Amino acid sequence: MRADRRLIDALRDDLGCIGTKEGCSIGVCGACSVLVDGKLLSACLMPAVFVSGRAVTTVEGLARGDELSPLQDAFIREGGFQCGICTPGQLIAATALLAERRRPSDDEIREWMMGNLCRCTGYHGITRAIKAAMA
Repeated sequence: MRADRRLIDALRDDLGCIGTKEGCSIGVCGACSVLVDGKLLSACLMPAVFVSGRAVTTVEGLARGDELSPLQDAFIREGGFQCGICTPGQLIAATALLAERRRPSDDEIREWMMGNLCRCTGYHGITRAIKAAMA
């Protein structure tokens, strides 16, 4: 693999993981969020060669076969998505949050999710969905 190939390009173009979206291309919008060995990272900034041999989780990896994860299900039930562009990154970021803090407060949720922008202003639904997934 070329040393200058970004992780997002390898995921989308080579592996067909098109759930990961490219938004800003500079790592500030969160649309391309993935987990690398459980750590939240921006795939648009990460050289693909840096993840060789490491566990990479995209939104496609959250479900168990045809069964959605509790968080994915909560996003649907609570209106945690609108246009859907930011949703994969929101889900990945929320997964990382819940792995680190089992029962975060509303303020902790908002602070953690600040790195994931939603142009449709679905923040209330996203917060409700994260809280519902904790139940």
